[in-house]
Amino acid sequence: MRLSQFLDTNADIVRVSLCRVRGSSPREAGAEMFVTPDGLHGTIGGGQLEYMAIDQARKMLGSGRDFDRMDVPLGPEIGQCCGGRVELALQRMTQADRAQALAADAERQAARPHVYVLGAGHIGRALARFFQFLPVRCILIDSRPEELELVDAKVETRLTPMAEAEIRAAPPGSAFIVLTHDHALDFLLTSEALDRRDAAYVGLIGSATKRMKFARFHQSHAAQSDCTRLICPIGDTSSPDKRPEVIAASVTAQVMSVLTTAQSEDVKLTI
Repeated sequence: MRLSQFLDTNADIVRVSLCRVRGSSPREAGAEMFVTPDGLHGTIGGGQLEYMAIDQARKMLGSGRDFDRMDVPLGPEIGQCCGGRVELALQRMTQADRAQALAADAERQAARPHVYVLGAGHIGRALARFFQFLPVRCILIDSRPEELELVDAKVETRLTPMAEAEIRAAPPGSAFIVLTHDHALDFLLTSEALDRRDAAYVGLIGSATKRMKFARFHQSHAAQSDCTRLICPIGDTSSPDKRPEVIAASVTAQVMSVLTTAQSEDVKLTI
């Protein structure tokens, strides 16, 4: 359920915010969740800390209090072993608070990195199933309508014979996973992604041999970039399991590792 729907369908809500973190904790400062008498949206990390915060929020809802704070050491006394300490702010939400929360959520949604899956075959569709649950905007692209009709994930799909135009129009910091039904098209799209120079991730399905063939193709077409940033093969190359879902799980983890590292570096640069 989206936050907007949760806020619209609940009249009395306490927002629980992780406002200060010292040492190790399950979530970072700024994490928040929304608590009603019988519902919950979001998480501050789970475990006993979250149970305690939910209990405190529901006591507030029952008593009519508007604000509370919690200062919790994350040690053996509450059954957590993080070893840090966190401070929580609990606030009964006003209409202004709801509007602020929706605006912040919209901003987070707009800032989600784009992941372009170029090819809606078995692995492309499996990737979409994983990415639909992650904090990214996944776009699955193919020129074959019959393949896109098989997509069962809640992601954006685009039917186009000019996928290279989609790559050129993508925002900076996007991830591109190339796994079409045609090797020549794979090479064209991978070159387009590399030539952008601002992609967070460019991955091409295939073997070490395919990578060498692509490098020759890329060089012969007067490319503006080299292949050092290309990931090929993609995913966990040590696994002998070639089932689409297994490959997709490995590639998803690889892409998310790159994207979250890039986001972390962006945050450091703004501090």
